Amino acid sequence: MTTKPSHDFEVKAHARADATDDVTHLFDDFMHAFEEFRSTNDARLSAIEGKKEDVLLDQKLDRINAAMDSQNAAIENMLAKQMRPNLGADGLIVAGDSEYKDAFSAYVRKGEEKALSAGSNPDGGYLVPIETDQDIGRRLAAISPIRSIASVRQVSSSVYKKPIATAGPTVGWVGETDARPETAASTLAEIEYPTTELYAMPAATASFLDDAAVDVDAWIAEEVEAAFAEQETAAFVSGDGVKKPTGFLSAPQVADDSWSWGNIGYLLTGTAGALPASNPSDVLIDLVYALKAGYRQNANWVMNRRTQAQLRKIKDADGNYLWQPSNQPGMRPSFMGFSVVEAEDMPDVAADATAIAFGDFRRGYLIVDRLGVNVIRDPYSAKPYVLFYTTKRVGGGVLDFDGIKLLKYSVS
Repeated sequence: MTTKPSHDFEVKAHARADATDDVTHLFDDFMHAFEEFRSTNDARLSAIEGKKEDVLLDQKLDRINAAMDSQNAAIENMLAKQMRPNLGADGLIVAGDSEYKDAFSAYVRKGEEKALSAGSNPDGGYLVPIETDQDIGRRLAAISPIRSIASVRQVSSSVYKKPIATAGPTVGWVGETDARPETAASTLAEIEYPTTELYAMPAATASFLDDAAVDVDAWIAEEVEAAFAEQETAAFVSGDGVKKPTGFLSAPQVADDSWSWGNIGYLLTGTAGALPASNPSDVLIDLVYALKAGYRQNANWVMNRRTQAQLRKIKDADGNYLWQPSNQPGMRPSFMGFSVVEAEDMPDVAADATAIAFGDFRRGYLIVDRLGVNVIRDPYSAKPYVLFYTTKRVGGGVLDFDGIKLLKYSVS
């Protein structure tokens, strides 16, 4: 026999956003949804304990979970729009660069190339003005989940080489008159991070480009941000290193008790495709403490929204929910006190999947940006549209193999 919830709850993720365009109201709706989520999950757990599992409660919990994800996405989109700076005449103009900016605008609108030689690229096309380049970088940092927590270096060459100390020098204690034998030197390894081409190709009509009110620099930045963020995030997570960055999930993986430099350590859930049925939080606590103390201070959870939806249901021994929403719009939720970064390119929970990563990505993963964003104007390939082949060069790979740990949903 099923029990019907005491009151019905339907969340409309965008109702208030459409009516008021107010982040505060959306956040209030999100918090209300979370309170309803907790009460519904409590009822579900009570039904399970009484061996009277209620399918209606499961369905309702799934609806609330989906609504919370949708509301959170709406909040993030609204905040991202508010963050976009004005690149017009009263906006971010670098001193002495307005002439090039005007010339670049003329190139985008009409294909005129006067005064653009300083920004020409030997591969073809022209570099965007520096303020537009910087704005694209800021936008990517705001919407690309891995970029927002990883280390980022800007380089002027195609390959960035970094020496890494895989083991420190040998040291020891000695007495006042004891001999001081020579100690072993540090063990160094050099890691290379080649940059590869990332592209987007926004299109515009001639009438759109002829509109004097349109800021073409801002338009290009807005058009490429989502395409760049989507492509690079997938590569930072699971890229194979062939014409793209090497993702942290593509690094060699070993059981954490057999960890050595050059590998990412993982812990097992002990159950294929699931957390343990009893005390599921224990394995997650083990994952936290698999990371050394120096890395835990700035650690984040990384998972997709479907995995996060499962973790929302977990309580500690005292009945407290381990997942907690942020206390203000635009901030990340937390799990066990550590921020949760939502990356849709992380694997779903499945047998043998490494669906959860935990670590200090600032120390554990490096993103390399080659300076400059290049634009080639193409008015011929897709008439009557004008295409803008926009490229930047990006690389990435694991920086410190001890800084990231994985949870593998597997028995062995």
